[in-house]
Amino acid sequence: MGLCKASKVDQNIEAFIRNHGPLALTRYKFAGVKKMTNSFKDKLGQGGYDSVYKGKLPNGYPVAVKLLKASKENGEDFINDVASISRTSHVNVVTLLGFCFEGKQKVLIYEFMSNGSLDKFIHNNANKNSLCLTWENLYQIAIGIARGLEYLHRGCNTRILHLDIKPHNILLDEIFCPKILDFGLAKLCPKNESIVSISKARGTIGYLALEVWNRNIGGVSHKSDVYSYGMMLLDMVGGKKNMNFEINCSTDKYFPDYIYVQFEQGSSWGCNGDNNVEENDIAKIMTIVGLWSIQTFPSQRPTMSRMIEMLERRLELLEMPPKPVMPSPLRLELESSTTATSTIEILGFQSSPHKLLEEH
Repeated sequence: MGLCKASKVDQNIEAFIRNHGPLALTRYKFAGVKKMTNSFKDKLGQGGYDSVYKGKLPNGYPVAVKLLKASKENGEDFINDVASISRTSHVNVVTLLGFCFEGKQKVLIYEFMSNGSLDKFIHNNANKNSLCLTWENLYQIAIGIARGLEYLHRGCNTRILHLDIKPHNILLDEIFCPKILDFGLAKLCPKNESIVSISKARGTIGYLALEVWNRNIGGVSHKSDVYSYGMMLLDMVGGKKNMNFEINCSTDKYFPDYIYVQFEQGSSWGCNGDNNVEENDIAKIMTIVGLWSIQTFPSQRPTMSRMIEMLERRLELLEMPPKPVMPSPLRLELESSTTATSTIEILGFQSSPHKLLEEH
């Protein structure tokens, strides 16, 4: 039965490649992938469903090679990634250069980003890096990600919902220009439509929009990306301020509540508590926009276009959003699991205060 399923997945992938004709992407043999990575010698990172290695194309151009692990999901993720990213061309979306599909081997080949992923520079890993992102760096990264998402939502012929925005999926080039990566969970829909149907709740708890796994809140749409983006903004601010927000999930504490209290108390938001007016303003702008983005109901959240406008405004022109009323991650998990049709498995997510969720 398992072999038949795998065969069906492979047939679907080959049919997808045929139906899309030339994708302006190079299809490599797995032997060629091994050669470009020197037999997968230089590992850049690892996620729940893939490993990434540094490689070089025959012309010497550096690339990142993502080797998908064998799983029942990776066929759909592979198609999603290729279908979505092959439609894009934007400075803030990573470029897919090629792929390999050969037997069980599924590989995606991206442009190499020398500064790695954003998650290395926030959370508790920040002090381990020789490079430290300034508030201005973080601000420009936040705007770049927002522009990339606006492009996916409005700039393509087909609207693309990423549905997995988090620091791990944001890559930084040599000048810290951010690029959105990993479209394995993406959904495509006509530009005049917004709500999409998803059969499985997959993503990272903490960044995952509430409506993705609690449909009573609303439909899954481009506003789900807005929520994830907002949580990432708050994460960036919290990481820069070295806030201890790795809160035990057995408590009722909730990270946005903590940030909201800090904001209301007028805490200094500059780096290391320094009373730098410009840094304080940047941090407060990012916080206010982040809090608008995580409003409980999708209709209450701004669009990405509106978010860019807010990010580029002066602090005194921004209105403080109402405090989101939402349950803690633990309570939400328990409420969701009581209505789920199958078991929810929670897996640890590396170096993050959040968790990886997949509904099997």
